[in-house]
Amino acid sequence: MSSWQSEAEFLEHYDSRHYSGPLISVDVAIFTLHEAQLKVLLVQRGEFPCKGRWALPGGFINMGSDADLHATARRKLKDKTGVDAPLLEQVCSLGNDARDPRGWSVTVLYMALIPWAPAAEFMESVTDARWWPVQWIDELAMAFDHAALIEAARDRLKNKTAYTVLPVHVLKRPFTLTQLQNAFELLMDTQLEKKSFRRRILNAKILEEAGEAPPEGGRGRPAALYVPARGSEKHLFARVFGDTA
Repeated sequence: MSSWQSEAEFLEHYDSRHYSGPLISVDVAIFTLHEAQLKVLLVQRGEFPCKGRWALPGGFINMGSDADLHATARRKLKDKTGVDAPLLEQVCSLGNDARDPRGWSVTVLYMALIPWAPAAEFMESVTDARWWPVQWIDELAMAFDHAALIEAARDRLKNKTAYTVLPVHVLKRPFTLTQLQNAFELLMDTQLEKKSFRRRILNAKILEEAGEAPPEGGRGRPAALYVPARGSEKHLFARVFGDTA
């Protein structure tokens, strides 16, 4: 039977350091589109374990400053890229006694989408940072289980693109419908019929016109430019893109 007279008394004497626990971290799969390819940002670890291997940006929770897991992910994203991505979403959590040589560990995986920009300056624990095409991941010396984490984030990205306007987050604004369709196709890894795609996008009223782009080479008609309409990030399409039914 407990010797404590109240919960307040119990909590006053409770010390979590008396109990063992797993290592807990947050990793962020940051995607962009560049040179007609889907790319993910990787950092080369400058310290052990897995020194010299490529990893997702991430790290341990700062219990003094991070209010929750989302705050940790947003802090790590800002530290590694210098930007605050409009889309930052939790994908999954994974834990076991084999993924980290330091011991039993748990990671919470997030994904983010940002328009492409050159890799910026990074923290002192990182020796290099690059945007890598996702199809090259199997050829790289990856740290921990991060290749599997990228695959999980890629699957979520692909599936969610099919019924949302998620691709607008990887485009610099304003953009054309052609650029938007290319983004959908790269994120979904499929081809979409042009007329059907444009009809569905325009009928959904999720874009606002933002002027015109001059024709390429000075010939032809100028292309209409668009930006996302207010609240468009909440729109869900009734049918997934690529569904011919």
